[in-house]
Amino acid sequence: MKTGILLLSVLILVGGLTTCTKTTTPDRPNIILIISDDQSWPDYSFLGHEHIETPRIDQLAAEGLTFTRGYTAAPLCRPALASMATGLYPHQHKVVGNDPVFDFGNSRRYGEEWMKIRAEMNERVVAGFEQLPTLADLLGEAGYVSLQTGKWWEGNPSRGGFTEGMTHGDPVRGGRHGDEGLRIGREGLDEIYNFIEDAGEQEKPFFVWYAPFLPHAPHTPPDSLRDKYLPLAASEAVANYWAMCDLFDITCGQLMDYIEAEGLSENTLFVYVTDNGWIQDPDRPNRFDAMSKTTPYEMGIRTPIMFRWKGVITPEMDKENLVSSIDIATTILAICGLESEPEMQGINVLDKKALSGRDAIFAEAYAHDFTSVDESLNFRIIVKLPWKLIFPDAVNRPYNPQFYPIEPDGKAQLYNLLDDPHERVNLAAENPEVVLNLTEEIEKWWNK
Repeated sequence: MKTGILLLSVLILVGGLTTCTKTTTPDRPNIILIISDDQSWPDYSFLGHEHIETPRIDQLAAEGLTFTRGYTAAPLCRPALASMATGLYPHQHKVVGNDPVFDFGNSRRYGEEWMKIRAEMNERVVAGFEQLPTLADLLGEAGYVSLQTGKWWEGNPSRGGFTEGMTHGDPVRGGRHGDEGLRIGREGLDEIYNFIEDAGEQEKPFFVWYAPFLPHAPHTPPDSLRDKYLPLAASEAVANYWAMCDLFDITCGQLMDYIEAEGLSENTLFVYVTDNGWIQDPDRPNRFDAMSKTTPYEMGIRTPIMFRWKGVITPEMDKENLVSSIDIATTILAICGLESEPEMQGINVLDKKALSGRDAIFAEAYAHDFTSVDESLNFRIIVKLPWKLIFPDAVNRPYNPQFYPIEPDGKAQLYNLLDDPHERVNLAAENPEVVLNLTEEIEKWWNK
């Protein structure tokens, strides 16, 4: 049963926290969840990228509570998005990869015949996901209207609790990972503007899922943005990726400006996260390089995570605390005065006591084409600063070994992230006790 319990007030749940600056606040803010698609954590101006310009995301970061040590639950879009929607890890919600494994014979991958064959296997996954309470479900029970735009894998968005959606999710019509919803951002934001206008006429709070196909390949930026980066980049492929990051930033600014122009900024919560990382292969356009997307390394799973509510959440750049995309659903519900489901794994990151009481976060990585948790799991990951342990599955091997260039022998990998943020030196052999202790923590988390 999908249920959500409305508390008396958001102040009961998060009262007394140093992140709240008002004693009286709207108890149900509008919510805009911005999800970048395939962008590594340093690829922003505010995080020190030498060339990529992201002034509007920089603004969002400066005006909100921003965690620079955020992590996504998985380094692949579908399981990562399912975790944001449910507050569960992939091994709990079972959406562990992008496409089910099946025998598609000689049919062309992503072609019409392939989509037909895929549909039956995929429906089993979506049907299981549909039984889980989602963020949109719980907000809907509290009176919210909600709009899905951009990336969405789990059939029609109504199956995930959304009252409206751009995606149809029909495999017969090419529905796989967003279909019509992928126009958002690349072709304007009118669907979001119209939805917000309708919500205002209904006098209802709104939830917008803005997960554009940006900066995701195909990297086809406007000529003006491409030309801006061509003199600075190692190749045209890199310049095009950088330009797509810039284009995504522009759309975020357009959305922020619209909310401001409508007088909604003081009653709208913006949340920002990335589904997974990306390193552009300099020699192959639209392709990612080693140690990024699909992998357990920092450039695959690390992301900034932001919460901006003007006048309510005190701006802060938090460079120390560990947060996860798992926390997003729990935190949004808490801010709205709603209780999260008991199964949800995250914490309310506005709760300073809960945040300081956490010393580790977890993630997991699977094959792109999946069957089950047991058969498709490649890695489990724990980050407990300064350490990060990447623990490979005893049986499964990465589906594409070229993307795992460090110690591809099935042994645990241990890195000191404070000294070695790009994971170049595996310290597992020199620190067996650390490996043992972190492995025990992974097993405890996994089996709880």
